[in-house]
Amino acid sequence: MGYGLLAAAIAAEVAGTTAMKYSEGFTRLWPSLITVAGYLLAFSLLAQTLKTLSVGTAYAIWAGVGTAAVALIGMVFLGESAGPVKAAGILLVIAGVVVLNLGGAH
Repeated sequence: MGYGLLAAAIAAEVAGTTAMKYSEGFTRLWPSLITVAGYLLAFSLLAQTLKTLSVGTAYAIWAGVGTAAVALIGMVFLGESAGPVKAAGILLVIAGVVVLNLGGAH
């Protein structure tokens, strides 16, 4: 159950961050509302996740997977630059999450 809530928290955070791109500095109503709703939902779900998962594990996965997902969305759908250095950075973020979880697995 904890990992399902964590996945939903990540999805909400990624949706909120993506909507923020379209909010134009919070000057557009609907993207701004989606941003706020996404982050409220993300933090609420993350708080529920912490009832069953350790904070280090949950936050590492939430931050790492969210960062990698937003970077990929930027490159694939928003026309942001994609190159070998950026790809290596995303892989290092994912590797860092894996290493943190291996070190803290119970």
